[in-house]
Amino acid sequence: MRAKAADMHGKDCVKVAVRVRPFNKRERDAGSHCIVSMASNSITIQDPRNAQNRRSFCFDYAYWSHSGFIRDRSGLILPEEPGGRYADQGSVFQDLGEGILENALQGYNATLLAYGQTGSGKSYSMVGYGPNKGLVPTLCDRLFQAIRDNQDTRQCQVFFSMLEIYNEQVVDLLSRSSRTLGGLRVREEQQRGFYVEGLRTVPCDSAPQVEQLMEQGTRTRTTAATHMNANSSRSHMLIILQLKQIFSKESITKHSNINLVDLAGSERQRASGSEADRLKEGTAINLSLTTLGNVISSLADVAVGKKIVHIPYRDSVLTKLLQSALGGNSRTVMIATLSPADICYEESLSTLRYAERAKRIQNRAVVNESPTERLVKELKAENTKLLQRLSRLGQEGRRADDETKELRRLLTHNELQIRAIQTLWEQHLEEALKDWEQQYANITQERRMMQMHPYILNINEDTQLSGVVKLFIQEGEWDIGLSDTSPRFISIKGLGIQERHAVFRNEQRRVSLTPLAGSKVIVNGNSISQITELQHLDRLILGSNCTYLFIGYPSERGGDDWSRYDYDYFQSELAAAEGIHLGASSAGSSQTDPSLLAVCYDYIKLMPMVAEANQMSQELNKGVEFKLEIKNLALSDSKGHDLEKKIVVRVTSLESKQVWMWSKTKFVNRKFLMEEVYQQHEAERHGDNRGEGLSMAALPRDKDPFWDPLEPLLLGSAHLWLQSLAFRIALEEQLEVLGSEGTEEAILQAQLVPCTSTGLPLGEDDILIDPSELLGRRMDFQLILEQCCGLRWIRAARNRGVQIGFRLFDCSQPLYTPAVWHNVNPLLDHRVHFASLHTSQNLLDYLQSSAVVLELWGLQEGCTDLVSSLEGVRMTTEGIFIIDQAGPTETAPVDSVEPNCSVRALQQDLEELKSVNASLRKENQTLREQLTTARNGGECVRGRSVRPSCDADFARALKVFYHSMTSVRGQLQRLRRHRPSEESDLLGLRLFVDEQGRLLRDFSEQLEQSVSSLKQDVAAIVRRKRERSGIWS
Repeated sequence: MRAKAADMHGKDCVKVAVRVRPFNKRERDAGSHCIVSMASNSITIQDPRNAQNRRSFCFDYAYWSHSGFIRDRSGLILPEEPGGRYADQGSVFQDLGEGILENALQGYNATLLAYGQTGSGKSYSMVGYGPNKGLVPTLCDRLFQAIRDNQDTRQCQVFFSMLEIYNEQVVDLLSRSSRTLGGLRVREEQQRGFYVEGLRTVPCDSAPQVEQLMEQGTRTRTTAATHMNANSSRSHMLIILQLKQIFSKESITKHSNINLVDLAGSERQRASGSEADRLKEGTAINLSLTTLGNVISSLADVAVGKKIVHIPYRDSVLTKLLQSALGGNSRTVMIATLSPADICYEESLSTLRYAERAKRIQNRAVVNESPTERLVKELKAENTKLLQRLSRLGQEGRRADDETKELRRLLTHNELQIRAIQTLWEQHLEEALKDWEQQYANITQERRMMQMHPYILNINEDTQLSGVVKLFIQEGEWDIGLSDTSPRFISIKGLGIQERHAVFRNEQRRVSLTPLAGSKVIVNGNSISQITELQHLDRLILGSNCTYLFIGYPSERGGDDWSRYDYDYFQSELAAAEGIHLGASSAGSSQTDPSLLAVCYDYIKLMPMVAEANQMSQELNKGVEFKLEIKNLALSDSKGHDLEKKIVVRVTSLESKQVWMWSKTKFVNRKFLMEEVYQQHEAERHGDNRGEGLSMAALPRDKDPFWDPLEPLLLGSAHLWLQSLAFRIALEEQLEVLGSEGTEEAILQAQLVPCTSTGLPLGEDDILIDPSELLGRRMDFQLILEQCCGLRWIRAARNRGVQIGFRLFDCSQPLYTPAVWHNVNPLLDHRVHFASLHTSQNLLDYLQSSAVVLELWGLQEGCTDLVSSLEGVRMTTEGIFIIDQAGPTETAPVDSVEPNCSVRALQQDLEELKSVNASLRKENQTLREQLTTARNGGECVRGRSVRPSCDADFARALKVFYHSMTSVRGQLQRLRRHRPSEESDLLGLRLFVDEQGRLLRDFSEQLEQSVSSLKQDVAAIVRRKRERSGIWS
């Protein structure tokens, strides 16, 4: 890798590094498997659903930081063995940071981009924690060390700036004044390119000063994120170090910018055509990252020779400021971080693809000469000429007083300009040092308070922003909330925070918390409504999602590890209170469904977003409630295999009872749009003191992220197994329609009736013992949906309706019953006739192993009914649906399907009649021969009559057996759904075990009775056959 680092300085292409982090707590609890492998600079990722599906990528640098490390006593993380494969912070800086530093000292612009999904390790690589310093602090240390080492040959000046881009607004994180409405403006000059107008630049002369400024900027970022309800994982942070090197002897100046960019989380939403949102997904919050991807793709295409007319730099604030870093005057490195867990496969694969495109970009870096230094050089050159002229005037002995005075005046003016330029740095530095001293005094005061009083510590999704805010609870009673009018008030801001939210009491070295009326307070995952005494390291959530860790008195603290109480810990604790146990699922079995683990992961990630959406809805008077659900948790396909689980959000209008179901992708997009609406509302409300909600009056409904047009909702499904059709046995069932999470939505009465081509039901004599007798023959049957009972959907609101949808075998489109409205127990009376003109083995296998899945769809007033699409569906003129369309019949044109089907059906009937006629003739001939033999004893005829009688007995016995097995199957389904409650105590578990034992006994008795009855019937049939054979033999 060192050879590559040296090579980096000679080329101007973007260098890309990929780093794989260890599993986090959530992934370990989920029993995640590592799906990433690494060899040299090549990285391979495996699809957890298909082990044969692997993708390999090659980058300039690849760092394995997943395993093979130890932590020493100081907390420093090191490789287990010297020379091991683990890449620590030092080795990453050696390859990437040293190249950036050397480029900057040579006078080049240098940029470091950190890219990856939230929680993938960007902040650790960029900033680090404790003794494990990341790229930024190590780079600052080495920069000032290089300045000290070369102070004899050059004068160096370092300026520091720190900004954040959120929702296309630029925020100066070092600004002394209040936040500018709409953010700072990005302007463009021909020489400077794009720059932020009014951005504060602070002179620095030491690494500790830079570290203090970073801490100040992080504190500002944390406060702003809480106040504006901004998701820090969706904001970009830029640190700009301006390095000016003045070489006095050579009379040259080198000026370089070091841009250190922590990009927003790159979460990849699972997009599909069915999830398209009527509101544009590329909102302002996502715009910068989306545009950055477009810029990288365009530049990558240019690098491979494609002709690109336009690079969309101007489409977002971020890409404007990074124009020089991407395809411009800079030497750029990107570090892409990813999780190796199977539940993060989609996001990790997306990150690798993104990084692969970025490595193709080529820049054109040049050494920069400062315009200020050129001015000094010009002024010095002009002064030299003036001195020469003065000297010549003196030598010539002329007394041109006026000319001499003018020359001396110009000389003095130029010297003043030079002095002003050179002293500007010292003045700025002196002012910055005064600020730094003030900040240092504040830090000293804060540290003194930490050793005296208990306090609450902020916890943020972004680890960089955690632990920044400390709110001290001194002795006595302290109110906490939005208000700051009282001297004994702790002021906080955030969604769901009331003017007076709660009261802290610190008495006799004990701290208690009392929620006030209407406020939401959660302690250790449980909502509280009365006074609660706090213990050291208790977890507090105030409002919708303001998370704090309570730190007790110094005597209580001991040597506890506080780092494990991160944002994930808070959310997992909340999820556990709702019955979602990520760790428990993996503890029970090593073969836990990976899709279920991924869903639990998504559930926990979305919980705080749903809480915030509910709070915004409440404050904006939208009357909409959001609730997380797991789609397909208890549902299966036609084979009985579990369907893929997904997270959906149920959206309910509290007033009209209207319901929407949003996918995860759609909800996340809408959540960002809600934030924009909420922030605009808050700005207008505080700006002119108008009534709350007035700003929303001008928002048209089709632009409202809280609203959507109504669509039919899938309420649940039932399985009607088709096995009886293979034996031509009629089946009548009462089916339980189960919702996604296993709730009973309705009871559906359905029948399967084998019939003739004219629709007449077949009798017992037509029952088959061997289904293969149907091969090559026509088979007709009817699906009858009689009635739906106990509809929970309509019981909740009478202005609703339902439809049943289903799809059978090779039907290309689903079929739907007519809509029925306003009735909890509606009569459906829907009958569909299906026919296979030439029954194939595939159809027989399908009937004996599959069910028709009957889907219950919910309708609401204002939504369109579901209509059966007959495109690609074959029907006869009598309205019979043709299935099992194998063979040459598939090539028939669509517009002639019905006539051709009718002709083929008539031909098939004709062939069958011919076959029957031939059989009857053959049988008549046989009967004549047997009649002749019967005159001599009649033995043959009587012997032949035994078989049809036995066949009919067998058919009747099978019919009874299949009917009894239907109830056995229902009992088995009840057993599968029977689970203990998450809140069950020991007594509850005992009751569950007793009930489970009873169900098992019932199931065993029913199964034994069915099999025993079949055995007895078969034995009786065999006995009768033997008796008759004995009589007539």
